[in-house]
Amino acid sequence: MLIRMFKEQDAKNISNLIIETMLQTNKYDYPKDNLEKFIKEQTPEHIIEWANWTHFYVVEDDDEIIGCGAIGAYWGREDESSLFKIFVLPKYQKKGIGRKIIEKLESDEFAIRAKRIEVPASITAVEFYKKMGYRYKNNIDKVDEEGLYRLEKIK
Repeated sequence: MLIRMFKEQDAKNISNLIIETMLQTNKYDYPKDNLEKFIKEQTPEHIIEWANWTHFYVVEDDDEIIGCGAIGAYWGREDESSLFKIFVLPKYQKKGIGRKIIEKLESDEFAIRAKRIEVPASITAVEFYKKMGYRYKNNIDKVDEEGLYRLEKIK
């Protein structure tokens, strides 16, 4: 298994990975119309756009892209960062790959310089992030208008 920086030619595979994961893993926690809206946004062009302002990582196993994750500045701040687009193909979930992605992101320069890291967590992933040391931002344990929990880790 290899974790490496995103390349533009990865965009279509990452787009497909995110869509497949949402359809198989997140479908139990979100209404179909919410999923469809999110899925429509996950185009290769959208992935490239995210990669242009974050440090976007790809997980490969035997030349197959099986996971991804990104970290960037929180609204341009030097002392705060955010995690984004953390997905693992369903058949590879529960094998420690998500943990490896978080470890990689937390060793990135955006994380090292940050005093606080925020993650917009899906209903499906909130317990995973809590296991990784993230807590509800401002103790708010309800989803926001985007259907996400806001979690953070303060150093």
